[in-house]
Amino acid sequence: MSLPHLETIQPRMQALFSLNGLGLFTIGILFGWAWFFHLLEAIVVWPLPVQIEVNIPGDSRGFRMGHMEAITQGLLLMALAFGGQFMHLSKVQFNVLFWSALITAWLFTVPAMANTFFGTRGLAFGGGPFKASLANDIIFLFGWPPIVAVHVLFGIAILGVYRFVRNTK
Repeated sequence: MSLPHLETIQPRMQALFSLNGLGLFTIGILFGWAWFFHLLEAIVVWPLPVQIEVNIPGDSRGFRMGHMEAITQGLLLMALAFGGQFMHLSKVQFNVLFWSALITAWLFTVPAMANTFFGTRGLAFGGGPFKASLANDIIFLFGWPPIVAVHVLFGIAILGVYRFVRNTK
């Protein structure tokens, strides 16, 4: 039985990783603005002479988590876009790497942001030591795909880099 043909990342996949990373950064920036206006209880953008009173629900812990999750996951995707050139994987393995990375990045970020507005943590079904609610349970269930995907992602990435190092002098 022959081994699969190994290759490095294709430019299109690098671009898609970068695009999704930039998308997460953009979502993180917008979420950061919502956090900023939440803290001020007003939309104030200097030097504009307007101030619009707002009441954006949420807590600072939730805003911080969602904002940093978007930034961290965006950086991960951009790192994979660059780091893919140092991986030797089959085409199928690159596809699994790609989809597990997107599942990890987006499904760790969006539920973290949702926790902000629902006052939940999504860490345990039924709330655990935190507030129990239907929203919490749905967010908890959305957390399982990225928990599985992140382990697949890093396993394949390590394998790819190991193969590259082993085959490169």
